[in-house]
Amino acid sequence: MKYKHLFGPVVSRRLGISLGVDVIPYKYCSLNCVYCEVSTTTHLTLKRKPFYEVSEIMGELDDFLADNPELDYITFSGAGEPTLNSNLGGIISGIKEKYPQYKLALITNSSLLTDPELRAEILPCDLMLPSLDAVSEPCFQEVNRPIDKLRAEDLIQGLVQLRAEYTGPIWLEVFIVPGINDHLEEIELIKEAIEKIQPDKVQINSLDRPGAEAWVEPAIYLALEEIRAILQEDSVIPVEIIAKTHWESTITVSEEAVLNELVEYLKTGQYSKAELAKALEIHVNEVSKLLQHLAKQDLVAARHKHKGIYYIWKQ
Repeated sequence: MKYKHLFGPVVSRRLGISLGVDVIPYKYCSLNCVYCEVSTTTHLTLKRKPFYEVSEIMGELDDFLADNPELDYITFSGAGEPTLNSNLGGIISGIKEKYPQYKLALITNSSLLTDPELRAEILPCDLMLPSLDAVSEPCFQEVNRPIDKLRAEDLIQGLVQLRAEYTGPIWLEVFIVPGINDHLEEIELIKEAIEKIQPDKVQINSLDRPGAEAWVEPAIYLALEEIRAILQEDSVIPVEIIAKTHWESTITVSEEAVLNELVEYLKTGQYSKAELAKALEIHVNEVSKLLQHLAKQDLVAARHKHKGIYYIWKQ
């Protein structure tokens, strides 16, 4: 069975063996981050909608989980902001009721956490992975390029409210874009926000694969270590660097046929991830995994065009 909403399982440093669940149409998000590795946001919105029915998501999960696979987490993430789906609470409840043996993780950009109904919906999750990349408004606008009227303070307020209500672990991600949010003044502001939010852990990240904008570059490790030291100083909240965390490059037997089909497509021209996902009838994050596998062998290259990032075969 080919899945529309499931991708992986992915092996990552953060979550171990994680099955991704995408509950949002491609590139519906409240932010248009310059570093986004999926591509530019095409539907910028803060309005929650029932994009997919609970039964549709649960049907795919029923099929995948039928053999009780070993998973560390079922993770809500993907090519958009998962909290935009107003059926998210029903999906979470459905999984918890039917598959209580699995832990649930939510990756979110934190933009909708000021909504008390949303916070109530997501409380059953076992792990929250929100993000906060900037505190000053100029940095927030330049790094995250939010929908109009959304401000960095809104994210901080929502995170503080989540911490007050949620008793599980919160791992706060801070994505560093060199030249924008890596200077001392901004890092000090982020540190002040962290003390307000009181996450259980702070994780510093930077670019791994090509971002939405070609000029975005990964931060050097020394700079990330300096930022980590600043955030850690006089704080009991652990701070770690997760940049350069790669997906497991091993391709399963079931993925080999799709990988070969992907290679044949790439040999005929240049394609975006979305185009490849549609052609192969797989999730865009599955395409990312296969492209990452090929990139490690120096077989594909990414090219920034005016319409986004396109991939080409190098041999």
